[in-house]
Amino acid sequence: MIEDVFRAQYGRAVSVLTRLLGDIDLAEEAVQDAFATAVLRWPVDGIPPAPAGWIITTARNRAIDRLRREAKGHEKQAQAALLHHEPEEQEVGDVPDDRLRLIFTCCHPSLALPAQVALTLKLLGGLTTAEIAKAFLVPEPTMAQRIVRAKGKIRAARIPYRVPRDADLPERLKAVLAVVYLIFNEGYLDRAELAEEAIRLGRVLAGLMPDEPEVWGLLALMLLVASRREARLRDGRIVLLQDQDRARWNADLVREGQDLVRRCLRWNRPGPYQLQAAINAVHSDPPADWHQVVALYDQLMAITPSPVVALHRAVALAETEGPERALLEVDALDLDRYHLFHAVRADLLQRLGKDPAAALEAALDRAEHPAERELLGERLRALRLAADQEDRADDDR
Repeated sequence: MIEDVFRAQYGRAVSVLTRLLGDIDLAEEAVQDAFATAVLRWPVDGIPPAPAGWIITTARNRAIDRLRREAKGHEKQAQAALLHHEPEEQEVGDVPDDRLRLIFTCCHPSLALPAQVALTLKLLGGLTTAEIAKAFLVPEPTMAQRIVRAKGKIRAARIPYRVPRDADLPERLKAVLAVVYLIFNEGYLDRAELAEEAIRLGRVLAGLMPDEPEVWGLLALMLLVASRREARLRDGRIVLLQDQDRARWNADLVREGQDLVRRCLRWNRPGPYQLQAAINAVHSDPPADWHQVVALYDQLMAITPSPVVALHRAVALAETEGPERALLEVDALDLDRYHLFHAVRADLLQRLGKDPAAALEAALDRAEHPAERELLGERLRALRLAADQEDRADDDR
């Protein structure tokens, strides 16, 4: 239960405390202290009727106590927080949401884009440094240093926690969208509350910036991907798109996502999230037009070229020009640490009648999610079983 509350409410608690105290570090430490107290007290005292409110109140009081101890000059700030906090206080300013406000604050242009995204994921999503490092495909120590440096820069530069006005929103939008999408991706399989929070934030953003097609593109992308969530897992294993039971897709989310993609097309201002949403919209209307998917990936590569985009393009290319051409594209990519790179190679090798065992083993070695590991392990076991049966057949002959 405590873990569920942490997953669902950590970001909200940090956001509220940051607004009250004006100090991100103090807010985060206070929320962590509150959860540590909950671990000790809730098993004895029972779970409070409003767990989230208990966490915020306890964190606020811990922070105020610390401010009072550290310096008398801070006491006025602490008293102000104590006197003026109301759990359901009406939001003010251009960003009418504490959590979205925290995202915009962390996405200050004085911080590098990767640092903006990493810091917000840490504070808002309660993600571990290891989880964030995995999302960025970098080693955990590298990500830890990036987060520490970002928080240090906020302190040194005295970057305020404040509501950005209209003029500040566009320059921070790229990082904000990246954060929301990474939150969605982290929650898609295991943490439904994170995925739902990302979609909620996407809707708030769309209301805040209704003339930004990339905002609508991101919302469409999340809706279309979320529509397949119930069909994505079966018996603890990931089910590939072509094998999913489409009757288990959420038809309302599919319809809304497709409508938003059509809305984006009318703007004629393509961006990476709109293109990814369009690709998912093509897949939501079987049979997929693979030539159209390749064309969309070509546009995506022209706007935001990356090895991961090239890998997904190669998957589509295998359907239009064959696995041999696709394998040439894949083998040119520098993605050795990425498990999907090896999984795609294994699939292409198998389609070409070559031994995929080494590629599958490499994919399994790098995969972290249990469902992904189960899928890869099953493929490897089936491959080895087929090889054993073939060897026994040769012996019999």
